[in-house]
Formats: sequence, structure tokens, C-alpha cells
Amino acid sequence: MFEKSTWIRLPRNVLVGHDVLDRTVEAVEELHLTGRPLIVTGEIPREVAGNAVRQQFADRGHEPAEVLVDEASFAAVQRVIDAAEEANVDYLIGVGGGKPIDLTKMAADELGVGFVSVPTAASHDGIVSGRASVPEDGTRHSVAANPPVAVVADTGILADAPWRLTTAGCADIISNYTAVKDWQLAQRLQNVYYSEYSGALARMTAELLVERADSIKQGLEESAWVVVKALVSSGVAMSIAGSSRPASGAEHLFSHQLDRLVPDAALHGHQVGVGSIMVEYLHSGENGEWRDIRDALAAIGAPTTADELGIDEATVIEALTTAHEIRDRYTILGNGMSEPAAREAAEVTGVI
Repeated sequence: MFEKSTWIRLPRNVLVGHDVLDRTVEAVEELHLTGRPLIVTGEIPREVAGNAVRQQFADRGHEPAEVLVDEASFAAVQRVIDAAEEANVDYLIGVGGGKPIDLTKMAADELGVGFVSVPTAASHDGIVSGRASVPEDGTRHSVAANPPVAVVADTGILADAPWRLTTAGCADIISNYTAVKDWQLAQRLQNVYYSEYSGALARMTAELLVERADSIKQGLEESAWVVVKALVSSGVAMSIAGSSRPASGAEHLFSHQLDRLVPDAALHGHQVGVGSIMVEYLHSGENGEWRDIRDALAAIGAPTTADELGIDEATVIEALTTAHEIRDRYTILGNGMSEPAAREAAEVTGVI
């Protein structure tokens, strides 16, 4: 008897495009979310979009509560939870980049309420996924949570965001190339569950950005459209898989280890992009697709070398040789690689 089953949680409303911020209330009301919301945001995103969202709800007679966050931590998650309980709100709205949305996601999951994602930067696929990333005690924790019930991504706002945040989002997507290869390797060698559909979606999303890298330009709203759609697709792939596997492999372990060794040295997306260049070399050797990954990153203005990340050679080698210790996830790194092998991968690909 066939007994396989799965539970896929996806956003019900995804609004992407020009001036869609003005339709935030519409997106919420269509979901029959009622009552008072709590807006979770930061100082800058509040000015960019938070105040406009707040006014929309106030005009409908639902004056939102608000909490400002300036750091990503479990203590900040608790502050959001406390603010939500004190204001007796019915759902949450995260307005901002990675920090506000991840914190909102975790708090909503703990409270058992829905949340709406309103990104002000296309910096990572967390705007739609069921995963949150929080640094604590020198390491970065990937936490499972429910995805947003709605996403409102205004391409005009995203196009005006600092370009380095957009290139980080692109690099995060491009790294799906190696994440999927690691997932397939784990399936073959460790009998890890692999979803053909989510793996294909994640890979296709990476290929889309690589193929269109030359057309992704700073200040172009159409470029923001392409990037945010790719981020949404990557987040959906993770929801289908029920894990971060479609978008997180050895390149993410490398980035997390850099966070331990040199905290805040570079953006997460930029680190995984550089990591993906080397990991692709480890998978496929000299004739692999690492040049395509490198060239696509260079075309959009993302870092491709340790120097461009602002990280020294010794740290890159140390991160490569110790990244397998980060978490129990099988990748091409296996049980670790030697220093000569790590140096070869970094030197041949031009990372160092």
C-alpha cells in the first residue's frame, strides 16, 4: 500500500511589481486576516515602507502596533513576541531586509499566528521561505518556521535599495547550483531524501540568473523584478522540500564558518557566492561550471575573490577545511578536506 504523504506550506498571496506596496491591505484582507497587526521593522525600512503600510491599515480602522529591531538575535525575537502579546495583536507584518523578516517569521511561528512579508531589499530568499537565520554565540542558527501567508514585494522600492544587497540576493540564488549538487550527492551516498521537483526548481532558478546576469543592472526596476521572482522561486523550492537543502550546501557551510572566524566581514549572499565557485570546482573539476558561476557573479558586481570579500587567504583556507564541522549535513566536503586540497580549489578558481 502506498502511504507516502507530505505537507507543503506556501504563501497564499504573492504580489510582485510596481507600486504593489499600496495593495498591502488588499493582500491581507483577501486572506481574511482580521484584527490588529504588529509591524516589525527597523529605522530605515520604516521610512522606506513601514510608515506607508502603517497608514494603510490606520485608514481602514486597524491602527497597527509597532516594534523596531536593530539586530538579529533570539533576544530580539523574544522582544517581538512580548510586543505582540502586550498589544494583543492578531498577526504580524515584517517590513525590511533580512533581520526584520526573519525575526517576524520566528515570532509568528512561536505565537501561532500568520505573518506578512514586505521586503525592502532583495537580499536573500528568506523573504518567502520557511527558514530563518539568526546569529548567536559566534555561530549562525538556521531555524524552521512557517513561511509568510503573503508577500508584498514592490519592485520600485527594491530597485532603490543599496545595490550590494541586491547582488547578495543574486549570489544567494546562484549558489543553488552547488546546493542541489550536494543534495544529490547526499542522496546517492547517504540515502538522504531528495525531491526531484524542488531540486529542479532550485537549479532552474539559479540558471535563470546566470543566463540573465548581463541584464541585471543597478537602478533598473526590471532587474529587481527578475531577482525577486528568483528569490520567491527559491523559497518555494525549500517549502516543497521541507528543508533548506535546495538552497544550502557546502557553500553555505563555508559562509557560516566565515561568520564564526570573521563575523560581519561580508554579506551572507556574497560569501556563499564565492563559496559556490570553489564548491563547483570540487564537484566537477577544471571543466566544471565554476567559471559560469564566477562570470555571472562578476557581471552583476558581486565579489568573486577573497580580497573582494575583505577576507584574507588564510581565513578562506581555514573555513574550507573546517566548514564540515558546522552541522550534520552531508556535502562534497564529506568529513573534511586537507589544506592542500582547499588551497588548490581556491587558487585554481582565482578566489585567492
